[in-house]
Amino acid sequence: VVSSCIGGVQNRDLCLFCLSGMDCSNSQCVDPCHNYTVLNDDWRSTNNTDIQVLHCDKNIDWQGWYRLFLGESGAHIPERCLDPNRCGTHAPLWITQPHPTQSGEILTRTVCSSWEGNCCKFESHIIHVKLCYGNYYVYKLEKPVTCYLAYCAGICWQTRGDTAP
Repeated sequence: VVSSCIGGVQNRDLCLFCLSGMDCSNSQCVDPCHNYTVLNDDWRSTNNTDIQVLHCDKNIDWQGWYRLFLGESGAHIPERCLDPNRCGTHAPLWITQPHPTQSGEILTRTVCSSWEGNCCKFESHIIHVKLCYGNYYVYKLEKPVTCYLAYCAGICWQTRGDTAP
């Protein structure tokens, strides 16, 4: 019998847990650096102050891992409090701790939203982040608690050669 739980420990058809840097998905362990969905929405840019059309990430069925792009450039979720009414939404989402600095490990990060002078106005939540070999990040995103909150994307100044697949 060949184990479908690559990078983890299997019991019958289920992955019990995955080794470091892997994620359990559909009863198997996968490397999110090779199994992600591209999220390329220009309205998510930290430079976007247009709120004529408001976006809300609570309405998205987040499944699996995501890699952020702004056009052809790799992007990341900001690590700082942002002004409200940016990123195509009222309360932009950002992470409160730095991104991972070691490739291959999955870390949890707290997500906050900026609104009415409060950098963490609404209930915060946790996402998973991984720095992949090749110097890009992937995220396991979760629904925010309310509308209008949306994940922001900023250009990865520290990365080079990070282009859309």
